[in-house]
Amino acid sequence: MSPLSRIVSDIPRRRFLEVGLKGGLALAALPAAVERLLAAGAPRATAVAGASADPAMLDRVIRKALEKGGDFADVYLESRTSRSLLMEESKFKSAVLGISRGAGVRVIAGDRTGYAYTDDITEPALLGAAEVASFVARGGQAAKPVNVRAEERAAFVTVRLPLADVADERRLDVCRRANQAALDFDTRIRMASVSYYDEVRGRVIANSEGLYLTNELPLLFFIVQALSEGNNTRHMGRERLSRHSGFEMFDEVPPEQVARAAAREAVAMLEATDAPSGKLDVVMQNGWGGVLVHEAVGHPLEGDSIAKNLGVFTGKLGQTVASPVFTMVDDSSLPNARGTTSFDDEGTQGRRNVLIKDGVLIRYMTDILSARQLKTDRTGNGRRESFRYLPIPRMTNTFIDRGKDAPEDILASTKSGIYVQALSGGSVDDVSGVFNFTCREAYLIEKGRKTAPIRGATLIGSCLDVIRNIDAVGSDLDFGPGICGKGQAAEVNAGQPTIRIRGINVGGTRARG
Repeated sequence: MSPLSRIVSDIPRRRFLEVGLKGGLALAALPAAVERLLAAGAPRATAVAGASADPAMLDRVIRKALEKGGDFADVYLESRTSRSLLMEESKFKSAVLGISRGAGVRVIAGDRTGYAYTDDITEPALLGAAEVASFVARGGQAAKPVNVRAEERAAFVTVRLPLADVADERRLDVCRRANQAALDFDTRIRMASVSYYDEVRGRVIANSEGLYLTNELPLLFFIVQALSEGNNTRHMGRERLSRHSGFEMFDEVPPEQVARAAAREAVAMLEATDAPSGKLDVVMQNGWGGVLVHEAVGHPLEGDSIAKNLGVFTGKLGQTVASPVFTMVDDSSLPNARGTTSFDDEGTQGRRNVLIKDGVLIRYMTDILSARQLKTDRTGNGRRESFRYLPIPRMTNTFIDRGKDAPEDILASTKSGIYVQALSGGSVDDVSGVFNFTCREAYLIEKGRKTAPIRGATLIGSCLDVIRNIDAVGSDLDFGPGICGKGQAAEVNAGQPTIRIRGINVGGTRARG
């Protein structure tokens, strides 16, 4: 596997907890103390404010960053408060209250970038970070910074029940409700695991072009896993729910609904038999299956790879790269979606970016640096895990756009193959586009009908082959939430309608009959 290969997964619990805090102070509780800790409350989440966000002070930091040279400089300030809960075996096992606050200063000089961060957001600390970041641009000609001035951006995240105003008993209650609903679904459900996370992130962004922006982004992430046992086997079903939203998310999608979906998968897969192998037609259900193109197609379309002449899409703008029924979009303006940012972590307005339209490659995803390198526009994809990281081109809500086919007709017209309902982990090589993905829930297709569940199926292929062999795209676009790893974590949505891929290699445990 090349150095640019990545391992992809659909968020196991340990990774979920690792990326939750994003650095900073954590207050953790052992099982017996969980409810007491939450009863004590946590600091209210507030945007970075006061002297740290004073425009005149930010002007001084930017001038300091550019005093040795450089084309561009920016300052990113962030505060984050979060809560994380874990319930297993019908008991709360842990609670973490997280507090994180800091800033980063960046200088761009040609293709070089200097970056320094600090968790002390006083003016002396920020000036010190600016001096460190400026080292990369020493000796060059300095751009003249424009004094910052407040700007407005279109907002795509609305909140009815702010997370800071929600009593922690309500957080505990949604976990209890989900746990009970999973256990009540079927006697073969032996255990449930419920992971709850929420945060509010305050941002201030200022740069040498005169930009000054502030906002708050709330985020909820809820995962239910259900373990079934029967037929001398076990299966762990999983369902996730995540939005940039207030606590009203659980009024719109009750925790019981999430739990029952996890339990349904767990019970259904107890009947699974060994998967066939060979070149088969594959129908993929709408939703999280979009992670396949997110990984195998989306990452190679990110501007930093293209600027380095890496990947299968380099130099292919304007060329046909996929089936004429295939359109791929990255859209950070979808209301309240997990990947929505309103504006990215460089201050660029979020928007809908059509990447491939009717099979033709028309756009790459860029941040400020890659847009400069490629001499193209900024698409609003400059994102960072926290103030400790540089912004880099990242996906937001990435999906295969809806087509014209009825989902039931796609299945009915498929004589044989497999129906993939949920993908799990896999690996992708960014340069070659070669991938393999494990199917967590899949079924045989026989005479146009979804029949017996199968286990052990793996999808193997290359991104170009897959998108060229998609011959049917449904009208039922849906999404699944995920955590995208690229040296740093980012919250994303991956989506697609029901699609059919003709003749993809399927690895299984029995020969095709």
